[in-house]
Amino acid sequence: MEFLEPLGLSQYRLAKDISVPARRINAIVHGERAITVETALRLSRFFGTSERFWLNLQTRYDVEMERDRLGSRLDAEVVPLKDVS
Repeated sequence: MEFLEPLGLSQYRLAKDISVPARRINAIVHGERAITVETALRLSRFFGTSERFWLNLQTRYDVEMERDRLGSRLDAEVVPLKDVS
């Protein structure tokens, strides 16, 4: 998380302060686990942001990962509505 370093926070400290297992934060940081609604609520309270901020970050990450995974298959497999006769 790009929030941790500038604030001098460790993953462990964040986990402790939001009352989640340290492994959860580590897995989120390494892209191995998604930010759930519960975690978003905890992060939003801790950082003073909205929960939507965290959920939007997760959604953006998910979209980019899936776009990379699909690659050119999306263009080859999906015919846009305007091109359908």
